[in-house]
Amino acid sequence: MKFEGRRIVGGRAEGVALAVERPLSFLGGVDATTGEIRDPESPARGERVADRILAVPHAKGSTVGSYVLYGLRKQNAAPRAILAVGAVIADIPTVDRIPVELLRTGDRLAVDADRGIVDAPDLREREVVTSFLERDGRILVVRRSEKVGSFRGKWSGVSGFLEGTDAEAWARREVEEETGITGLTLIASGLVVHSRGSDDIVYAIHPFRFSSPRGDVRLDWENVEYRWVAPEELATLDAVPKLAVVYRATVSP
Repeated sequence: MKFEGRRIVGGRAEGVALAVERPLSFLGGVDATTGEIRDPESPARGERVADRILAVPHAKGSTVGSYVLYGLRKQNAAPRAILAVGAVIADIPTVDRIPVELLRTGDRLAVDADRGIVDAPDLREREVVTSFLERDGRILVVRRSEKVGSFRGKWSGVSGFLEGTDAEAWARREVEEETGITGLTLIASGLVVHSRGSDDIVYAIHPFRFSSPRGDVRLDWENVEYRWVAPEELATLDAVPKLAVVYRATVSP
């Protein structure tokens, strides 16, 4: 799977990812000699950046951190490439505007910073449709059964792998199969949201929001329970990744 970003510092590098979920400061947060992450609040504390492809949301702290990075480069303790910001002074290939939240520590990556492209050869993209049915200001969510292939027991919208090119038509089909509800009126669709589970699949989610007519919900084997919830409750559920984000994609312009 390839990600397109923006070149900051040119060059190429290949290696294994060190994915850090929180912003990282090289000044104080990384040992200036060994490259070991020392930030006590970092989930990657104890990891070393040397020879890794460092993927962080963004840097934080003083610009002096750039000199720390430069020193690490001189001591062969710097990362091979950075997916975020600020490695100009150290001449380390750097790309930003990459969805680093989709990367995990241990992913194999090939960085072509000259073109702004990061290749994650082990990741596969699967297109998914997710529908939110709205009735009386509440949203239908379903809890996935133990018979499905992913996210068992989690709450979700009505979802399924996309087959074909007409995402809205496929979303309506999934709703009918999984709930028995037909006669939907489209309220809104949203931009594709990318999410990753516990495996090497990145889900490209096409979100839809429909007005649902009256009628009982008749679940098939894919789900074992349903609820009508207020939109603000979505973030509180034991749900599939980014459920609330996917819903907001149908609300925000």
